[in-house]
Amino acid sequence: MNSVGTGKSFLGRVNLLALALGLICAAPAMAADTPVAIGVSGWTGFAPLTLADKAGIFKRHGLDVTLKMIPQKDRHLAIASGDVQCAGTTVETYISWNANGVPITQIVQLDKSFGADGLVVRNNINSIKDLKGKTISVDAPGTSPYFTLAWMLDKNGMSLKDVKITTLAPDAAAQSFIAGSNDAAMTYEPYLSSVRQNPAKGKILATTLDYPMVMDTLGCTPAFLKKNPQAAKALVESYFDALDMIRKEPDKSNDIMGAAVKESGKAFAEESSYLRWQDREQNKAFFNGEIKSFEEEAANLLLQMKVIRKKPDLNTLYDASYVNQ
Repeated sequence: MNSVGTGKSFLGRVNLLALALGLICAAPAMAADTPVAIGVSGWTGFAPLTLADKAGIFKRHGLDVTLKMIPQKDRHLAIASGDVQCAGTTVETYISWNANGVPITQIVQLDKSFGADGLVVRNNINSIKDLKGKTISVDAPGTSPYFTLAWMLDKNGMSLKDVKITTLAPDAAAQSFIAGSNDAAMTYEPYLSSVRQNPAKGKILATTLDYPMVMDTLGCTPAFLKKNPQAAKALVESYFDALDMIRKEPDKSNDIMGAAVKESGKAFAEESSYLRWQDREQNKAFFNGEIKSFEEEAANLLLQMKVIRKKPDLNTLYDASYVNQ
């Protein structure tokens, strides 16, 4: 009896196991999160993307996001190589990248600078025109600081030919200025605040409050958008969800975003007050008019600067459908 009972018990277990395996095989496979790598920097305006990553917002939208810290001057190379599929950068940069054979399409506006980008000078310099013949540290051609400097000079009847340029990234430009190097420097937050905190070393001569022209968007390659339209929409919705979290849980959000750049939440909140992250309605207004007039003026200046040789079709540089849906 014991041997027969044992056999039946064994056969029962085999049948149960077979049934369980059959159910597993019959069940639909769970869809994997869509992988996407985004090239960014420590710029304060990109912080909601960091929040979306650290707070699990991307994950909730079915995205497996990797944020890669890449200097702006090198970000187009990462896009061209396929190392990243999307990037955050300033609006005029898309003109340069597309004109130079690196197609990328803007899908959501991230921020506008309200004093977060600035030109710092020694205390004896009192106007843009006083910079004639002076040495200014600024990031490489094709970057936002380089374009911003050219824009400020142009609005004062000058050009980059009127000053001496030494190439330094925004953080290094601020650090070297405080250390006593060069007559001026172009930088942005969080590095601009280091100059604010050292008034004996110099002052902020002009910012984007005086010249409101720095704004950032998130863009992706046409190939990625064509293959992953839902993932692109999820990126946009994740950004808006991050803004909702900042509004509802400001202290927690600032702590998370500040930690990413090794700052306290309080310090980060102070720095972020010099820019405005752009919500859904502001995005709609931007993509349905404002972007066209800015890109036209920016493209003309880029031609004058010889950063581009030919103006690309500006209407192909953005897709408003992701914020208008």
